[in-house]
Amino acid sequence: MLLQSKNYSFAVQTVVLIITMIAWLGCTGEQSAKREEKPEAPPSLSLRFKEVTTEAGLGEFRHEIGAFGEKWIPESMGSGCGFIDYNGDGWQDVLLIAGGEFPESGREPIQALWLYRNNRDGTFTQVTRETGLADVVTYGLGMAAGDYDNDGDEDLYFSTLWEDLLFRNDGGVFTDVSEETGVGYASFWSSSAIFFDADRDGWLDLYVGAYIEWSPENDLWCTTDGTNKGYCTPEVYKGIPGRYYHNNTNGTFTDMSEEAGFIPAPGKSLGVAESDFNRDNWPDLLVANDTQPDLLYRNNGDGTFKEIGAISGIAYDENGRARAGMGIDVGVVDDTGEETVFVANFAKEMIGIFRHIGNGIFIDRSAASKIGLSSLMVLTFSIFLIDVDLDGDLDLFAANGHVQPDIEVTQDRITHAQAAMMYMNRGDGIFQDVAAQTGNDLVRPVVARGAAYADYDRDGDIDLLVAENAGPAHLYRNDLPGGHFLRVSLKGTKSNRNGIGSQVIASLNGKRMYRRVRSGSSYLASNERTAIFGLGDATHVDSLWVHWSSGEISRFGRVAGDREILLVEGLDTLSEIPMADRIAVAER
Repeated sequence: MLLQSKNYSFAVQTVVLIITMIAWLGCTGEQSAKREEKPEAPPSLSLRFKEVTTEAGLGEFRHEIGAFGEKWIPESMGSGCGFIDYNGDGWQDVLLIAGGEFPESGREPIQALWLYRNNRDGTFTQVTRETGLADVVTYGLGMAAGDYDNDGDEDLYFSTLWEDLLFRNDGGVFTDVSEETGVGYASFWSSSAIFFDADRDGWLDLYVGAYIEWSPENDLWCTTDGTNKGYCTPEVYKGIPGRYYHNNTNGTFTDMSEEAGFIPAPGKSLGVAESDFNRDNWPDLLVANDTQPDLLYRNNGDGTFKEIGAISGIAYDENGRARAGMGIDVGVVDDTGEETVFVANFAKEMIGIFRHIGNGIFIDRSAASKIGLSSLMVLTFSIFLIDVDLDGDLDLFAANGHVQPDIEVTQDRITHAQAAMMYMNRGDGIFQDVAAQTGNDLVRPVVARGAAYADYDRDGDIDLLVAENAGPAHLYRNDLPGGHFLRVSLKGTKSNRNGIGSQVIASLNGKRMYRRVRSGSSYLASNERTAIFGLGDATHVDSLWVHWSSGEISRFGRVAGDREILLVEGLDTLSEIPMADRIAVAER
């Protein structure tokens, strides 16, 4: 039975449901007519994914849950993974998180982080020791990458079961600066973290989600079959509020969680994403909570936030119940120009989908999107939006896997290892799962946890990385044979160096495509931050805008595609970044 936060009353839920239904009834009539006129799009038969983990050099990695017969809840949660350009060469490197061992097991600790350098030829080489990360010993969970000191290097935040770590990057070598920066003194179960410029002062701040108050000493006995111990669900533990660290612009942070409005909070957070749903150019935060209401922190523009999840309509499902939220992402998936929020949930809960309709109100589109029913019987941990077929529309990837190894014994139609889902967007926010049409590799069942995306081979299409609980990593290369694209990288001057919080908008044949440069999203993961636009058969965009996080606006006319460009804030010129030669699928 899901627990409801005591901070939200049933009356508020009822009002939200009434408002949502009125809004839904007011807009679905016109939209349903449009949907009837547009036939269901067939699966893209040219879309192919191939698992290349071993040949790419990542085959030696294994995730360790630390199990020794106690069935402790952290063992079931897995870890994240991500892409980070640690050496600044423009090629995305891979960071994998190995979990850890519990001291109570008596076993030797393991290497918590595995960093792989991109060799620029489709392969990777492990460089963990030479980059200063080999001696990190902890129980690792998630990561976030961002240049918090604006020196041009991507720094690394590492969330763990115990004390979190912040690593400063100096020319490709990492130094633990957790204590001196003010983010390493707290010890609690952290989850997803995100760098974002909360006050738009040009320096990245940090939000860290927190989960539950668990320790070996307060571990509880839970069961799914009435006889054997199983992994507990978070209902039986107290949640921990997330933490907000303000960047002091001098290499240190100050914990401003309470002053900024992030405390009190129900905790049990697993996913976090940045957004600007109300288009006021101030970054807002969305937090997915496990068995607690999901949260929407609206930025007040004065260094504080107001939590409006319940009154906005995203906190609960259509029945007014909190769900088991894990990963989360947000983006514009139709021609309304409004953002849609996607939340990964537990089995029998379906993926949550909420589209903003204006004035801070979201409507539930889980059923209308055609995603709800098809995702009902899977447990989704990671979720993110990408233009996987380069047609200009954001599609949805979902990585799945259950937490109970013996779930098949007690539940029909639910398995421990589960296939991924690739939902193709037909252009109007209605999706079709085409994973089965992408080859055998993507639908091979795994116990997926963290997942991330990047164009690691720089051939223009987007590749996938998935972390498996108590298993290997999985690198899926996108072998899309065609499709034009435009990659846009940003360098802030008034804005933060990464351009995080900036909105890039491309116009093509009257259609606008929105890509927001962000850290975070998915589950415990870090994605490539380059804005990637699929152009379909076109070889250019008609116009390009950048709404920088500082408030500056850059405008460009016709921009040729099939390349990556670098835009520097304050300059009205663009420079081209060399891409790799596109390798024909037949040669792979």
